[in-house]
Amino acid sequence: MASFREILTAPAKELVSIFQEYEKESGDANRIAKNLKLNTSQLILAVGFNPDSSGIASIPLIFGYKSFEDIINERNSIFINDIYRKITLENILTVYSIVKDFPEILRIMQYLVEHRLQAIESRIEETVNSVLIEKYKAEIKSIYLDGIAGIDFAEKRLDKMDSGFRALLNEVSTITESKLIPAGDIFFRDTILPEEKRKLLNKGLIPLELVHARLEDTSISHREKKMLLDYLEMNKQNRKDKS
Repeated sequence: MASFREILTAPAKELVSIFQEYEKESGDANRIAKNLKLNTSQLILAVGFNPDSSGIASIPLIFGYKSFEDIINERNSIFINDIYRKITLENILTVYSIVKDFPEILRIMQYLVEHRLQAIESRIEETVNSVLIEKYKAEIKSIYLDGIAGIDFAEKRLDKMDSGFRALLNEVSTITESKLIPAGDIFFRDTILPEEKRKLLNKGLIPLELVHARLEDTSISHREKKMLLDYLEMNKQNRKDKS
């Protein structure tokens, strides 16, 4: 028996050893997964994202596929569309922690992640499920802090006007934590909600001179202006209380 992580990370020789007992039987990924105490989706995801698996010619036949490309296509579909059902949050985070070190797979992952997040956000809009939202927050944090997200991904997320999802996920703070984009740069963007900017201020990431500079922009919204003035007033009061 092999765990999800063991199959995902096994070098080619170990993968062959795990699956060699099934070579003489007709391909049946479902039965193999059951024997390994996994479900079929977990098995396909682990094998499909294993950096060494594509070089093992016997794997497609053992699993009942015509080619490794068929396994890859199935892997991609599972990754995009399975929202913490057969594939757990732990499985997803394990995949991220491994593929980040393999540039060729990482490039593919960066493409797949965008489609996966769209699927998750659509599900959240349909269900407004608090458990789903918490899992999504954990996944987003991993995407940035494990180095899955590149600057283009972050820029695309930041360019969305009035992004309720971004605010819900505290994504702006996570982006600054990942050091992809400086907090000061994000602070001056019109696409960032006042409540998102307030979180940056509360974390001490924005110097007061930048707050004053932002207030000099006469085009900022009334909401943002009020938030910034309230912050300055509170900051002034805090300094008086300490003196």
